[in-house]
Amino acid sequence: MTGRVVVIGVGNTYRRDDGAGPAVIEALRSRAPEGTVLTDSDGEPGRMLGLWRRQDAVVVVEVVHAHPGQPGRLHTLTAERAARCAVRSASTHALGLGETFALAAALDRMPSELTVHAVEGEDFGLGRGFSTAVADALPELIRHVAKAIDEAYDRLRRASTPADDRGTA
Repeated sequence: MTGRVVVIGVGNTYRRDDGAGPAVIEALRSRAPEGTVLTDSDGEPGRMLGLWRRQDAVVVVEVVHAHPGQPGRLHTLTAERAARCAVRSASTHALGLGETFALAAALDRMPSELTVHAVEGEDFGLGRGFSTAVADALPELIRHVAKAIDEAYDRLRRASTPADDRGTA
C-alpha cells in the first residue's frame, strides 16, 4: 500500500457544535483499522496541508453553516464539490475547506483522494456540548466516516495490487 488513510476532525471543542469533528475522531479511536491516522485540526490551511501526503486517502470531518440551513443534515462531498459549495455554505473557521483545497492544488499538495463528511451546525457559541440536532446526527456521521475509512483502505489495496494479482493481464 503506497498511501495512508488520514482522518481529520476539524473544529473547536469549546464552540459547541463546532466540536463535532473532533468528537468523531475520538469515537473512532477504538474502532478504526490499525494504521489509520486520526487527528484534530483547527482548520488553518497551512496546518491542514501538513497532515497529509499526496499519496494518502484523506477524510475530513467538519461542521458547516448552510444557507438556508437544516441543522443536523449530513453532507458527503468531494474536494471539488466542497470548493464549489463554498458560496452557499461556509466553514465555521476563518478560511473554509474550499480555500484549503485551492491552496493544496496550487502547491501540488492534494492527496490522491479527499472526501469531506460534514454536518450542518446550529449553535457555535462558547461552551461544550452539542445542539440537539447535531447530537442526534453524530451516530450517523460516525457511521459514514467509518465506512469511508474502510472504502479508502479497499481502494488503496486495489491500487497497490499488481494487475497480474487482480486476475487481469
